[in-house]
Amino acid sequence: MDLLEYQAKKLFRQVGIPVLPSETIASPRELKQLQIPYPVVLKSQVKAGGRGKAGGVKFVTNTIDAIAAARTIFNLPILGEVPEIILAEAQYNAQKELFLAIVLDYRLQCPVMFGSIQGGMDIESLVENLQQVVVKEEFSPFMARNLAVKMGFSGELLLALSNVIEKMYQLFLSQDLDSIEINPLGVDADNRLMALDGKITINDHAYDRHPDLVDLSTEELDLQPLLDTQINWLDWYDQKGKIAILTNDEDLSLLCWSQISQKKEKPAQAVVIKDLPTQQQWQQIWDKLQSNTNVKVLLVDFWDSQDKQNAIAQDLFELCQDSCLPDTSNLAEERVIMPTNSSANSRRSSTDDKKATPATLNSFKIVVRLPNSDIKDYQKEFVHDAIYWTNSLEDGINQAISWSKTK
Repeated sequence: MDLLEYQAKKLFRQVGIPVLPSETIASPRELKQLQIPYPVVLKSQVKAGGRGKAGGVKFVTNTIDAIAAARTIFNLPILGEVPEIILAEAQYNAQKELFLAIVLDYRLQCPVMFGSIQGGMDIESLVENLQQVVVKEEFSPFMARNLAVKMGFSGELLLALSNVIEKMYQLFLSQDLDSIEINPLGVDADNRLMALDGKITINDHAYDRHPDLVDLSTEELDLQPLLDTQINWLDWYDQKGKIAILTNDEDLSLLCWSQISQKKEKPAQAVVIKDLPTQQQWQQIWDKLQSNTNVKVLLVDFWDSQDKQNAIAQDLFELCQDSCLPDTSNLAEERVIMPTNSSANSRRSSTDDKKATPATLNSFKIVVRLPNSDIKDYQKEFVHDAIYWTNSLEDGINQAISWSKTK
């Protein structure tokens, strides 16, 4: 389950991670009683990424402007999601923006800490400067300082940054989280740090051990556990991107995003599915992906057991058949009326050779990378113009980029 920003910041306060004064707003008229002095920033509270670029974050200097901006935000869908809550927060004069995250890597079976000297919405710069520390043994403050050093810091700022990383890990461990992210972590002129945005993903199996998290995640909102707990829309979004990414692991998404960016292409967005999606969940993913009309290719990188890889392959193939199978009604009619003789067989071959324009899933095709698989089996069993099967990430990314450039 993904928490909204204001919910994540409640947990940040509990462990001493610095956050700004803020209030939640359920309707524009509540801004008349706002206790935070202007100027303030109004933020749409949705789980989708790319809020700033989509118009879901607005800076205001007075009550009249705030009410007008809030009305716009409340009616603004971001990747199909409309906010029920807006966060009104004090403004902060950041001289620099950093990125910090801790992710539970299921392949390595241990947490991985990430940090970048470039935070915010410039994902390409973030990825280019990304550093990591794998927590293979029991966590110690040295690991936090090691990440800060890798990011290029020293002196008082190194100590302050290490302190924030330690508190993030404390929260990550104590609450059994899947991931915790601060982006951006603001640095002001006096080298003071401030968590300007936050994202937390709670492990689905942690609720029994942490009933307080259940109260937090259901507070003021309608919970959709069956629909949302396995789907994590990462807070990376580029409206100009043409390649969407779907994986079953945050690290895989980061790796795909990084390699696409290194090839001077723009990824659009990324979603992580924790387990095999239901039909309803597939539809939710499809609807959100299709809301970005620039997306031409979906790159799927799914690393799991052979049975689950087979199931994902079957789901994707059936989705393509249901959504984008070329119209073959005329061909079927010709086969029915043709006599079974040599000339008819010849005509049938000729007709079959005149294939329709390669099919697309509405506006995009799919590149599927299934590691550790004999990809020839998929290529033979699941033949479709809209799907490309591979077990090589390099090959898959190259194909995705190639398809993204076609008109």
